[in-house]
Amino acid sequence: MNMATMKDNAYENILEINNLRTSFFTDEREVKAVDGVTYSLPKGKTLGVVGESGSGKSITALSILQLIEDPGKIVGGEILFKGEDLVNKKESDMRKIRGNEISMIFQEPMTSLNPTYTVGQQIGEAYKIHEGLNKKEARKRSIDMLKLVGIPSPEKRIDQYPHELSGGMRQRVMIAMALACNPELLIADEPTTALDVTIQAQILDLMKDLQERLGMGVVLITHDMGVVAEVCDYVAVMYGGQIVEYADVKTLFHSPKHPYTVGLLNSIPPADQDIDGDLPIIRGTVPSPAEMPVGCRFAPRCPFATELCRDNLPLLETDEKGNQIRCWIYTDEWDGDPEVNVDDQRTAQSK
Repeated sequence: MNMATMKDNAYENILEINNLRTSFFTDEREVKAVDGVTYSLPKGKTLGVVGESGSGKSITALSILQLIEDPGKIVGGEILFKGEDLVNKKESDMRKIRGNEISMIFQEPMTSLNPTYTVGQQIGEAYKIHEGLNKKEARKRSIDMLKLVGIPSPEKRIDQYPHELSGGMRQRVMIAMALACNPELLIADEPTTALDVTIQAQILDLMKDLQERLGMGVVLITHDMGVVAEVCDYVAVMYGGQIVEYADVKTLFHSPKHPYTVGLLNSIPPADQDIDGDLPIIRGTVPSPAEMPVGCRFAPRCPFATELCRDNLPLLETDEKGNQIRCWIYTDEWDGDPEVNVDDQRTAQSK
């Protein structure tokens, strides 16, 4: 489907995830890695999915593409792409979607690129599979893609192997592969983690420019709130396999609600002043998916948690603007200090 046709469709969101549950099964138990995740991405926008390692960000992304390996399995919920549920699609149908309508950039290009094939062979494969191009046509399109992602001397680089390229160039090759067939949705899983700061900035600028030019939706998985502030339109904060807060980027950075979101924002180094002493941290550790707390997943680390929080899991509530929050503080049942607000949270968590 081309971009013009896509814009004519009635659906507002390119992606909607509703109560997604993905588990891994052992002989002893079911481990709920993703437990009721719900979020949406409007067409042509960028959603940042943030949270510490182990929060379920990558498993959610792999679930979208049905790339969960045994003993993992999607056990419930919906993944609506252009209004169609991907959860029950056959593998043959998903193969037509992966790399064509939905593409993914993985965290470490050296483990994602095949060391025995040239750059050109790996990019050209998408053109052969999804567009039926011959070898010569696929090579020409591959060179064009290398130019698009800013790789110098693409006519030379196309015949090189991944180990002959720098880390930044390999990541650009991954982006070229992902964008080869003009996908309508791009999932980028920590695409700049292994790169130095200068190359990180270049890759993020490139992704933002291509997203705006091609009009695709982007799900950017990261732990870096600074990156989110720079490139995202919306933010979904994950903790313990669940969404704890979802909002547009301006609202989330200026008026965060969930204590975990406040903790993440407090931990960003100030850009306009010297750091005096240690940065604030969120004390404690992310719970294991195999041993989740009974109540709120964040309660053991939250400075405001009460018995209500420790014993009962709050629901994900949506306000009139579409922003979401999973926290007892913002409900009628809250039994703690009724005057708790964002400023109190920031003060308490910075000590």
